[in-house]
Amino acid sequence: MRLWSIHPKYLDNKGLVAVWRESLLAKKVLEGKTKGYKNHPQLKRFKDSNSPILLINQYLLFIFNESLDRGYKFDKTKINIIESIEELKIKVTNKQIEYEYQHLLHKLTVRDLKRFKQIKKIKQIDPNPLFDVIEGEIEDWEKFSLPKIS
Repeated sequence: MRLWSIHPKYLDNKGLVAVWRESLLAKKVLEGKTKGYKNHPQLKRFKDSNSPILLINQYLLFIFNESLDRGYKFDKTKINIIESIEELKIKVTNKQIEYEYQHLLHKLTVRDLKRFKQIKKIKQIDPNPLFDVIEGEIEDWEKFSLPKIS
């Protein structure tokens, strides 16, 4: 399960579909509707918040909006949206954003070279709008280190 902190606009089509599916699974986990994945490290930042279910729905809304921009027909009824809630944000570190960008670049070298070439030179990586970027290191729940792609 990968709940990207980077903006979904960077994801290739396979990545966008995967994050939608995985985020819906995360929603079920946070709602207590599944037996598995309860301790998945990617869920920590949602669980540590005061409103995990509201936040995962908001996260899903940003993915849904990106899907509309690409002409996809994701099922919006799978998420519960009250409205966009600006004051509810999750903190993410600048190093985590950079790590995820590099992680995505590695994936794209294998599955979508065209997308890789489109985004490889981006200097300022936008987060998913749910996240506020702060100074800091890669999250301790990350498991892999990646060589930087230049």
